Amino acid sequence: MDTTRIIFHLDMDAFFVSVEELLDPSLKGKPVIVGGAKDQRGVVAAASYAARKFGVHSAMPLRTAAKLCPDGIYLDGHMELYREYSGKVHDILCRFSPKVEMASVDEAYLDMTGTARLLGPPLKAAHELHDAMGRELNLNCSIGIGSARVVAKIASDLAKPNGVLFVQPGHEVQMFAGLPVRKMPGIGKVTEARLHELGIRTFADLHARQDLEHEFGAYGSAMAGKARGEDAGGWFDEEIGESAPKSISHEHTFGEDTADIQVLETTLARLTEMVARRLREQKFEARTLQLKLRYSDFHTITRAHSLPEPTSSDHAILSNIRSLFHDNWKKGARVRLLGVHVSGFDSPGSTVSFDFDGAERWKQALSAADRLRDKYGESAVHIGSALKANIRERTHENPAGIRGKQKE
Repeated sequence: MDTTRIIFHLDMDAFFVSVEELLDPSLKGKPVIVGGAKDQRGVVAAASYAARKFGVHSAMPLRTAAKLCPDGIYLDGHMELYREYSGKVHDILCRFSPKVEMASVDEAYLDMTGTARLLGPPLKAAHELHDAMGRELNLNCSIGIGSARVVAKIASDLAKPNGVLFVQPGHEVQMFAGLPVRKMPGIGKVTEARLHELGIRTFADLHARQDLEHEFGAYGSAMAGKARGEDAGGWFDEEIGESAPKSISHEHTFGEDTADIQVLETTLARLTEMVARRLREQKFEARTLQLKLRYSDFHTITRAHSLPEPTSSDHAILSNIRSLFHDNWKKGARVRLLGVHVSGFDSPGSTVSFDFDGAERWKQALSAADRLRDKYGESAVHIGSALKANIRERTHENPAGIRGKQKE
């Protein structure tokens, strides 16, 4: 029996745009940018390949995208629909391997080790998976195959768009030698610039250097290992399987900086509502609550508070977040961004912890609100203080509720 480790990395091609094209086929072939209106603050969540020809890419400020592609079609996006299709992707993946991990709403790892007897050799299985996505969901994807997570991820990127690439075990160094260092997962602009200063521009340069640990510490050794095709460091060392999120957060960037206390209060209430909803959806309770506050001059502070008992109650979270806000906001100072972040998860039993008068009625009200949102969408009902907050869920977020990233 062949026990060679085989990992697939599947990446849905321009996923948000592709789902929007299913809703409106007239968008196909046009420069479509998902993330918000072109005059809004915020960033591009996804860009069609037609938009990318103008230089637009994900994480780019929307206003920058508007200058590069003024005639593009700018869409807010439909996060609930993306979650729905992500769930459908997950269902198909589970037919190919019992070990599936959704890395985000539009990408996943599969451990295909030992599946050859049932599904055939890796390339055959990958093409069948690729065809299933197109046939059943009418969506394109790219699949990378390798002996490690990092190899599969790099390969899927090289296979884009809509391709399959298998890096044979033992050929990683040769295959990746000429790739620029930025192609390595985990290397951003700052690290890339530092590597360039050291004369390191390709994977081959990384592989040849013996002083990376001296220059970068443990991360230097990890980069050298990845250049050899090894899962080295942090998350890449973990086994593939169902995983749960370690935190949940929502942020809002105001269209115009504001010091209006009513606007700030209602925004905090809406962000809290969104976070608490995700907690209950995941069947989690959080112990650590954190406020993010960014002023108009981009000065940003974060303040956290740990609870004696975990909770998923809007009421409990909001009361603490409001306290953090009023303790730290410079009265009259204009705010650019607010964020609510929770972590330190516990898994509750069949009930949610509430420790105030009227707790049982509040729990019943939240359960009813969640059911209405399930049926009619996130904007169907709000807690009173969040009614006036005009906030939508940003499509560039990696949301909770992704199949394969939650406890069943």
